Amino acid sequence: MVDVSSDPVVVRVEGRACFQNSRCLRDFLAEMTRQGRTRFVLDFAQCTSMDSTFLGVLAGAALELRTTATEGGLIICRAGPRNLELLQNLGLDKLLNVELGESPAGECAALDCTPEKNELENARLALEAHQNLIAVDAANAAKFQDVLTFLQKRVGQG
Repeated sequence: MVDVSSDPVVVRVEGRACFQNSRCLRDFLAEMTRQGRTRFVLDFAQCTSMDSTFLGVLAGAALELRTTATEGGLIICRAGPRNLELLQNLGLDKLLNVELGESPAGECAALDCTPEKNELENARLALEAHQNLIAVDAANAAKFQDVLTFLQKRVGQG
């Protein structure tokens, strides 16, 4: 769910935040950034879980904003205890602004989020996401070594 009329842009993550909806979030944030929007609040109050690909997409977006925008960034709000723990364990709390307060009010519309059907494109996205996590914190390399090896092999096979 997104509110593109607000400043910052509000993204409400509902349900599972996983590889299946990571691409549409990445593409949405990239398009908003192309349009000059650089301030985002991601509301995780209704998010039941996050996987590493989704977290890596968040990391990639935050890293990109740091290099291209003089102002703005990603603010995470209302992340429950488990999601907050995931952010902290991967070092994303050092990259993202994590707030426990309320998100801005606003009417949100559903973001069209059709999962990519191409297995190779999914592998490329997952590989990039995991490389982003390692760029955030080198300690993540050991955590995702097997995943990286598998994804590099899959992407290399074409």
